[in-house]
Amino acid sequence: MLVELVDLSEGDRVEYIDVPSYDAVLVYAVPSDRSNAEGRFIPELYRLLNASVGIDDYNRIIASWSGGRLFLVVAQGRNLLFCNSFSAGDFTSAEYFLFLVLNRLQLNPEVSAVYFRTQLSEKDELSLCRYFKSVGYVE
Repeated sequence: MLVELVDLSEGDRVEYIDVPSYDAVLVYAVPSDRSNAEGRFIPELYRLLNASVGIDDYNRIIASWSGGRLFLVVAQGRNLLFCNSFSAGDFTSAEYFLFLVLNRLQLNPEVSAVYFRTQLSEKDELSLCRYFKSVGYVE
């Protein structure tokens, strides 16, 4: 099923993790160069899904931006609306994808908070503060 959506390299392993808080399953690929000796690979999206459960807001927007990639989870109440990642080499691109998703889901950033698992620069945080009710951090 995953190979129909993304290009997988020779030797990549497809794995999954149950996400009972959203009655969902996260399917992901582990790169072939990832050593088994390092233990089980836990994808960033799974970390975001778990962190989102601890946020009290009805609209839960949680992201990470690192390594040129934006990871994004959006939920309303107990409903998972979006869970995916984008190639975003700079923070302007990351913001573009964030706002694109919110626009498609018809969520108003002005009445929503956004939370990050990764630390943002002061400049990037201030940029988001112009659009969101608040910018916070989670572990």
